[in-house]
Amino acid sequence: MNRVSVVVPVLNDEQHLAVLLDLLKRQRDEPFEIIIVDNGSTDNSRQLAQAAGVRVIREPRRGIPAAAAAGYDAAEGDIIARCDADSRPDARWVSRILENFSRNPGLDAVTGLGVFYDLPQWARTVAAAYYFGAYYAAIGAALARVPLWGSNMAMRQRVWQYASPRVHRQAPELHDDMDLSCVLPSKAKVRLDFGLVVGVAGRSLSSPRSHLRVVRMAWRTFAAHGGRRTIYRRWKERLNLR
Repeated sequence: MNRVSVVVPVLNDEQHLAVLLDLLKRQRDEPFEIIIVDNGSTDNSRQLAQAAGVRVIREPRRGIPAAAAAGYDAAEGDIIARCDADSRPDARWVSRILENFSRNPGLDAVTGLGVFYDLPQWARTVAAAYYFGAYYAAIGAALARVPLWGSNMAMRQRVWQYASPRVHRQAPELHDDMDLSCVLPSKAKVRLDFGLVVGVAGRSLSSPRSHLRVVRMAWRTFAAHGGRRTIYRRWKERLNLR
């Protein structure tokens, strides 16, 4: 059976992290390991993780790209899952990840959706439809396939071994999940599982300024991978055009 390593980049997230670690401990299928990547926290995040008995590593280079990559490098499982400190997976999260890979031997990676638990009840469905509809439609069109979403994703160990030397580790102005998606082979099989859902904080939607920053980072990420020319090339490869 596949072993799942769960990687969580952390920077001063002790309140969110306490909830996440409790939820990961309650998984129906226990993860092989939980790796907390301390990205220079000045609160009690590191001590909290150590007290929970999970694996803690340090990444001094600031930024999610460096922290996430360090966690993936350290992972020993056959499957590397990723969520954020503010993610709230249900008890079947690991089980559903395992099911995706066991039922689809050729699958390289899987990703899912989120629910913004800190928004008013009436706004959660609207916000999720807007955010994930835009993300998977726009980014998917640019990639010519399903993109990975860092708060709720998993990939095979061999996928990371391929991507590891190709990602931008020291570029905190880029989205690490989009960056990873960009370096995967054009024929990589990535599945969007609509039933793989986690709760997430709506920090990226908290203000127009925050949302604009997210959009700008997306443009920078694609620019780092060749911009429009690369988008065109991906579609040619996808459609087997000469």
